[in-house]
Amino acid sequence: MSMYFEKIFDITSWQDLLGNSVFSKDFLVSVLDIIVVWFIIYKVIILVEGTKAVQLLKGIAVIVIIRSLSGLIGLNTVSWLMDQVITYGVIAAIVIFQPEVRRGLEHLGRGSLFKKSQGKNKDEDSTIRAFDKAIQYMSKRKIGALITIERSTGLDEYIETGIPLDADITGELLINIFIPNTPLHDGAVIIKNNKIAASCAYLPLSESNLISKEFGTRHRAAVGISEVSDAVTIVVSEETGDVSLTIDNKLMTHLSQEEYLEVLTRELIHEDSPIKSNFFHSFMEGVAKGAKKK
Repeated sequence: MSMYFEKIFDITSWQDLLGNSVFSKDFLVSVLDIIVVWFIIYKVIILVEGTKAVQLLKGIAVIVIIRSLSGLIGLNTVSWLMDQVITYGVIAAIVIFQPEVRRGLEHLGRGSLFKKSQGKNKDEDSTIRAFDKAIQYMSKRKIGALITIERSTGLDEYIETGIPLDADITGELLINIFIPNTPLHDGAVIIKNNKIAASCAYLPLSESNLISKEFGTRHRAAVGISEVSDAVTIVVSEETGDVSLTIDNKLMTHLSQEEYLEVLTRELIHEDSPIKSNFFHSFMEGVAKGAKKK
């Protein structure tokens, strides 16, 4: 019996069974080539999922099918016309798919190969505390808020649309900015380099069909900025007081205090910082103690 098991794990036995050509360099390169192509196709599908590009891709598929059928049947004029559409459609696709192309290139640029090295920041824990204080206050009173935190992708073009502040981050200041009927409450607050860079900033609105109709402009703006950058965005609903976060084109809704603190700590406090684990555990212990007292 042991002899049969030895044959199963013996590469020579498999070579004799399948032939040496299966394990040749050309075969392995071909397999790798197919895997890479399918991986790229998978990433493209994930990238355009929920956007208007899905419908456009269906239109392109129809054109390709018509071209193939016209060639088989012998419809020369239709075939020539489809060839022209496909030839010049490459340029048109770049224009039509501009948001998706831009988002894809930015995702590629944010990969580990091009990622900037980030150092420790002693102010990161106090920043999380300021966010939490402001979120809790505004959520209980149903004060709408939209706070975007810049990471590796620059948000200067959106900062320029708002009113520059360059202020330290405090919970009191964030609360005061979003109080209704004040000059700075409309639009988004953008955080850059642990500073409130601007308020009243305009963010791009997402056109995704996956966003529920129950969400308004704030949530669409939060998803929109996550589609074109790696920013973390905090949304407090004016209607319900619910807290939501958007990261990398993902909308996380109806978050509890523990849930949004966990996400903010994971995303905003650097992995190499000892503050991360110590702060989160101590903060959660404080929350638990406060709950017991109540």
